[in-house]
Amino acid sequence: MKIAVIGPGAMGCLFGGFLAKSPENEVWILDKNLARAESIRDNGIKIEGISGKSSVKINVTHNLKEIGICDLIILCVKSYDTDEAIKNAKGIVGKDTLVLTLQNGIGNIERIGKIVGNEKIIGGVTSQGATLLNIGSIRHAGKGETVIGRIVERSDDIRLEAVLDTLNDAGFETKVSANVEGLIWSKLVINVGINALTAITRLHNGKLIKFSGTREILKMAVLEAVEVTKKRGISLIYEDPVQKVESVCEATAANISSMLQDVLRQKRTEIDFINGAIVDEGKRYGMQTPVNAVLTNLVRTIETSYKEAVC
Repeated sequence: MKIAVIGPGAMGCLFGGFLAKSPENEVWILDKNLARAESIRDNGIKIEGISGKSSVKINVTHNLKEIGICDLIILCVKSYDTDEAIKNAKGIVGKDTLVLTLQNGIGNIERIGKIVGNEKIIGGVTSQGATLLNIGSIRHAGKGETVIGRIVERSDDIRLEAVLDTLNDAGFETKVSANVEGLIWSKLVINVGINALTAITRLHNGKLIKFSGTREILKMAVLEAVEVTKKRGISLIYEDPVQKVESVCEATAANISSMLQDVLRQKRTEIDFINGAIVDEGKRYGMQTPVNAVLTNLVRTIETSYKEAVC
């Protein structure tokens, strides 16, 4: 399978690196940063952590024309970069290309669909955990299930089955679900409970449930998000959302969440697409979401005060 991974962050390098290990795949990483692309091309992707140590040579380019039409595009960019990324990738989207989003937050599917059409989109969520150590270097910090599904359902979907087989063959435990909206919102609820709290406290995922204060805030934030999903008529893919978020904290205990990684690097976060999205959706239904509002405002303040922080 010919695959292009857009975005060489922690998850992009994890999926790109594992997929590139198979000789049956032709894997490319498309990077808008020329210097970074050249570094990864020359040095490969280095993976350490729970899956052991490995170094994988992979095709990397800044130039879309080098890649050509792909069977699968995996979008791993930040949610605020979705529009630019998918517009720039149009040149490698062919008649039978599928686009898989493994991004955080909500709204990405809608933005991708406007550019390539909903019939090409695969919605996806993953509980894999990865920390970016350096350019092209990651720590595989947690294993978990990956779930994917078509936005536009098709009977006897051979191409979706091929993607499923490819991910499983690469070592990612993957299954298909017909409840794609539920998938995306279920992942959102998990991120609501974990990401902002880790960014504020600077704790690893697993530490959030070790302290009574953060465990209680996690619970309140998640329950607010669950009430919003009920108002929208969305069916989550797990029965006990709070227990699910706590189990993800345990499974990815050593992981540094993507939002905390952003804060540590003094980068923009995805807070507006996670806790901020719950606040916005709540307002649409006349619902109060005070815990998520506080978490959102705290992370926004951290973002805008990097140069003024004491340490």
